[in-house]
Amino acid sequence: MQHNNSRRRTHGAPLCHLAPLAAALAACVPASAYASEGDTVVVTATRQETRSNELLSDVTVITREQIEQAGQTSVEQLLAQQPGVEYWANGGPGTLSAISIRGANSNHTLLLIDGQRVGSISSGAPDFSRLPLSQIERIEILRGPASSLYGADAIGGVIQIFTKRGEGPARINASTGYGTYGTSDSNVGIAGGTDVVSYSLQAGYYETNGFSAIRNSANPSYNADHDGFYRSSFSGGVSVRPATGHEIGLNFLSSNGTNKYDNGPGTDDANRSNTGSVSLYSRNRFTDDWTSTLRVGHGLDDATTLTNGIASGLYRTQQDQASWQNDIRLPVGKALLAAEYLKQNLTSSSTYTLTERTIKSLLAGWSGNLGDHRLQANLRHDDNSQFGGKTTGTAAYGYQFTADWRAHISYGTAFKAPAFNNLYFPLTCYPGWGCYGGNPNLKPETARNAEAGINWEKSGHSFAATYFRNKVSDLIDASLPVPINVNKASLSGTSLAYSGNFGDFSGGVSLDLQRARDDTTGKQLARRADEQLKTHLAWTSGALKFGGEWQLSGKRYDDAANTKKLGGYGLVNLFAERRIDSEWTLFARANNVFNREYELARDYATPGASLFVGVRYQQK
Repeated sequence: MQHNNSRRRTHGAPLCHLAPLAAALAACVPASAYASEGDTVVVTATRQETRSNELLSDVTVITREQIEQAGQTSVEQLLAQQPGVEYWANGGPGTLSAISIRGANSNHTLLLIDGQRVGSISSGAPDFSRLPLSQIERIEILRGPASSLYGADAIGGVIQIFTKRGEGPARINASTGYGTYGTSDSNVGIAGGTDVVSYSLQAGYYETNGFSAIRNSANPSYNADHDGFYRSSFSGGVSVRPATGHEIGLNFLSSNGTNKYDNGPGTDDANRSNTGSVSLYSRNRFTDDWTSTLRVGHGLDDATTLTNGIASGLYRTQQDQASWQNDIRLPVGKALLAAEYLKQNLTSSSTYTLTERTIKSLLAGWSGNLGDHRLQANLRHDDNSQFGGKTTGTAAYGYQFTADWRAHISYGTAFKAPAFNNLYFPLTCYPGWGCYGGNPNLKPETARNAEAGINWEKSGHSFAATYFRNKVSDLIDASLPVPINVNKASLSGTSLAYSGNFGDFSGGVSLDLQRARDDTTGKQLARRADEQLKTHLAWTSGALKFGGEWQLSGKRYDDAANTKKLGGYGLVNLFAERRIDSEWTLFARANNVFNREYELARDYATPGASLFVGVRYQQK
């Protein structure tokens, strides 16, 4: 399992006795950022609207309230506060970053924006750094293989971003703030709707002076300048309901950003990129038992490297997607029948042997309840123009023991299509590094995952325990001059999470104990910790809200050989908000309040203590 090295000394607490600590916190800390969601409707886990307390999978929903509390925090940092998710970056805001779910590779996470697939087919991974938190309504995280629902790349899980929607009278929303490192973030929008039409239009601008991406001056890529980042973003949507049960809609998001990074002294190096999606859909309930959804969309991941202001590299991914999904209510349960078409195209300043591929897919599923028994089954076949057909499936069973307790078991398969860099990158020699090129004979990486979980929910409190074991095969070793399918890995672990409310207090705790190991060497996979503990506590009294987060991570290694240690660390963040009236709110957020030095990637810097204050307006 490889991480990307193209793009830090550590202070912190190694986690030696996290299990007893988590148990103590669960007993004495009034609850979590992961609020009880028994009646929350989730889409990503089944591709159909399903109440979260009926799911047979491990899902987290990040609400708009949590997003507002995040302040200047990036999407990646917010995701990393959730159970089972890790994050690393090669410097500050906007630099190369990655998300890992349950110890899987960063390119084993599928990113969807309003149902549209987004990401780079050259690197094989999505870019979360360009996504503006201010324009996101909610985020759904599905952990575990999901290729039987979404096809390639969903070995670790799926993250779906939902942009803001409108309802009711037209309302203006706006926010602005300023903080450490010369950081400013401003957003404005309008949203509203009637029984017939809904709409939303949002715009934002973020800028920070940042800090030097590389901390270690002995690193040959070190440059003492500040590596800043700016991003402009624009999103919106409109939907029309001409008749009961019929809706036509359009969603879009475009985010352009430029970040500087270190590539040696004496040069000014930057990366300019655009992440975007647009999708048009028609959802039609033709009968009481049959709903048809047609969707066409376009995803964009466009990156250009600049040296002293001159373009030195271009990698543009375009993904055109069309799908027809049919949701059919049966005498017992509901069925899912769908067909998809995906065309992926790469434009690059490098000469690739092949720059395009198409995937044609058919999928079917069924889920239903038989008394206290719950069942789900999904099957999908993807016909890829590069390597032929691939069939994946999932089967899950659950049982409702009492009104408060339920459990589930599941087994699923998944695969990852090789990235174009691994397949077709032209043989190139780098002084001091050697020669590297693609291998068009690579096979897809595959995974087999089994898991079991138990859930308890009662009176605003919830507890979940999930055990998983994911065996990943035919992993691509990209460190070789010509990459080959050679590696195998075992990803296993247990995730515990509790959340609840006690009067004016709300909060929670989650504990992840995992083993992400290379089966051949037995070594710990790079940049993945065996232990993570995350807590959240908030107090609300009238117009005042105050809270904090405590995040602990165990030791990691920056390399597959486990020779470059990244020590464990602990971070404390605080936030507060004061409602002035029904429309205006003052807010503040302090991250890493104890100014801990820590590394997410060897030699690369991380933010010190930072403060961000601002004001938010929501028209009533």
